[in-house]
Amino acid sequence: MAVQIVAGVSMCGDRTPHHARSVGQERWVVSFLPGRTLTTQQAVAALQIAEMTGELARLTPFVGLTPLEAVGFAMWPGRLRRAPWDRRVETGEVRA
Repeated sequence: MAVQIVAGVSMCGDRTPHHARSVGQERWVVSFLPGRTLTTQQAVAALQIAEMTGELARLTPFVGLTPLEAVGFAMWPGRLRRAPWDRRVETGEVRA
């Protein structure tokens, strides 16, 4: 997974069809974020996200979720509870 800047005017990733193009003054427009002008760092991050989505889409059916559901559940702090059989919570070793 790598994002490359080509001749300072375009960016592409090796695992996504998405790309970015320079609009001058170190600003970029990413193909899946039309209407937004990003910094170089933001554009690289956007393309890295696009690269990750392919793998995410491949894996999520194995757990019966869509990619959006999987990301939502994984990021939701309320889901970080301990399993009922983890006795460290009861003994105070770990805060729930």
